Amino acid sequence: MAKASLKKTSAAMLPWLGLALILLIADQFTKVLILGYYRLGDATYVTSFFNVVRVHNTGAAFSFLASASGWQRWFFTVLGLVAAAFIIWMLKSHAGQKLFSFAMACILGGALGNVIDRTLHGYVVDFLDFHYGSWHFPAFNIADSAITVGAVCLILDELLRVRRAKA
Repeated sequence: MAKASLKKTSAAMLPWLGLALILLIADQFTKVLILGYYRLGDATYVTSFFNVVRVHNTGAAFSFLASASGWQRWFFTVLGLVAAAFIIWMLKSHAGQKLFSFAMACILGGALGNVIDRTLHGYVVDFLDFHYGSWHFPAFNIADSAITVGAVCLILDELLRVRRAKA
């Protein structure tokens, strides 16, 4: 009986792991293109509010700790791997919860995409640059976008859960 339950749980996880893999591949593919066609600091004007750039982020979100002495590379790499292991465990436990699992898969794909960058290069490759006038949002990548979408979906999932509990 336990084997059948484990097999069912593993099968329920596959679509979510597949989504994480698709996001990871999209992230790494776009970064390979940027590394192949752009030098550090290069930018291409696309619209009045968007450029494609090549930026190296040695820190975390919004370049947090980017100016630290180098320890942050391994700290954020280990943190990403621990988060990935926790997310896989959560997916195994909650694979039937669609919005929650979608959120976890997005965060997993994004976290692993940035872990790969830190491991291979010592920095994360960012390239999406949105701006308005003199204001610039910090450059980011597909992995960062996936993590953000996942975080928003986690919040939405919790709000919906609380709402259902009150009804």
